[in-house]
Amino acid sequence: MGKKFVLLLLLIVSIVSVQAQTNTKEQKPDTQVEDPDNLAKEYFSQIMGVALSATSNLKLYEFVYDWIGTPYRLGGGTKKGIDCSGFAFELYNKVFSTLIGSNSRNIFSMVNPINKEELKEGDLVFFKIGSRSITHMGVYMGNNKFAHASSSKGVMISDLDEAYWKRYYYKGGRLLAKLRE
Repeated sequence: MGKKFVLLLLLIVSIVSVQAQTNTKEQKPDTQVEDPDNLAKEYFSQIMGVALSATSNLKLYEFVYDWIGTPYRLGGGTKKGIDCSGFAFELYNKVFSTLIGSNSRNIFSMVNPINKEELKEGDLVFFKIGSRSITHMGVYMGNNKFAHASSSKGVMISDLDEAYWKRYYYKGGRLLAKLRE
């Protein structure tokens, strides 16, 4: 509840501030009050270090923000503890209304592999850490950032260019079109 309250408070303060500034200036016919979605996008850009565009999925960023700091628990799927595939499962279910698999290897079988340069917001990223098979995954957020449930720090945002993630990165993937229908 704390994060949602802070977000709501910041949005309200931002909106009131923009309206107050607009009301104190002589209004021109083409003057527009800033859209609350744009304020939210600016906020998420700042706190997550990801530049959101006009086409960014605000629901995706709200979901990730709400889960940041949730502890890691192997096989978990709740705010009490969640693992990487559970996080991806919950995100896809709530944000995209799409059911995906329950572990990183079977989720990988549901995607079209794509190059790192082709990744788009909402795509999946897969890692092989100390294994010949996929052992970790996350959801791409843009600007080389991805959200995931880290075994050491819980749900967080990391950068694909960090040495650790660069070393173990396997592939990106986009859900097959038929799953998104």
